[in-house]
Amino acid sequence: MPLPPNQVFYVSPAQIEEWRNAGQAVLVDVREQNEWDEAHIPGAILMPLSTFDPAQIPDPQGKHLVFHCRSGRRCGLAAEKAVAAGYKGVIKRMEGGFIAWSAAGYESETD
Repeated sequence: MPLPPNQVFYVSPAQIEEWRNAGQAVLVDVREQNEWDEAHIPGAILMPLSTFDPAQIPDPQGKHLVFHCRSGRRCGLAAEKAVAAGYKGVIKRMEGGFIAWSAAGYESETD
């Protein structure tokens, strides 16, 4: 199912870092638990694609809702699931995923 062009957008890690620093983003990490345990973006919410439930998407309350995964593929699948389930808000996808985030040198943490 193609995603609506006015509902799901790619956004650069730099833009997401700007929003994150300003408290303007809700980050949803759709990688699996073992990937999260290795490293993740501080403040992100883990919602693995294998158990992804669109009903559990947090209300962004006026902030940017950003999905991300390792490279950018799984966050697209999560966005498709969300839209198919009736999610009406705008979803941003991190361009290049966590690989691009790490390559840019942005903050990550481990549990």
